Amino acid sequence: MALNLTQKQEVVAELAEVAGKALSLVASEYAGLTVAELTEMRKKARQNGVYLKVAKNTLVSRAVEGTDYAVVKDALTGPLLYAFSQEDPGAAGRLIKEFAKTNDKLKPRLVSIGGQMYPGTHVEVLASLPTREQALSMLLSVLVQPATQLVRLLSEPAAQVARVVNAVGQQKAA
Repeated sequence: MALNLTQKQEVVAELAEVAGKALSLVASEYAGLTVAELTEMRKKARQNGVYLKVAKNTLVSRAVEGTDYAVVKDALTGPLLYAFSQEDPGAAGRLIKEFAKTNDKLKPRLVSIGGQMYPGTHVEVLASLPTREQALSMLLSVLVQPATQLVRLLSEPAAQVARVVNAVGQQKAA
């Protein structure tokens, strides 16, 4: 069904708002997927904080003007499914990667993050980004490591003295 001008303006406004807040974008070819498969994918996307949209490329081009995703305007050709990560930069990549494992008709076409555009093969890199919780735990382990090593270093002389005293005691007892 064709959209009238006001409907097109609403779609562009909605996409512009999402793109302005999004952390990453993955555009994928979806031709051949069934409605049931797309519905399942949309359900998983809502659970993971990913905004999915199938829209005309001209509307998406207008919507991403003035955002970090303006670099993808020239690469938008053919029927594409747009996945915008809203909470976690790697969420869209993980969703597309996971879904593409079971559906060979879904093919990542391009990835955009931080004002840069990458080919669809970079969806693996995007999917491997840690979640916020994982990144915080990695940071915490890095911060705790020097303190742990300092405690070990300071307790080692006392442990050596105890071992020497124990060895001398065992030697005199024998």
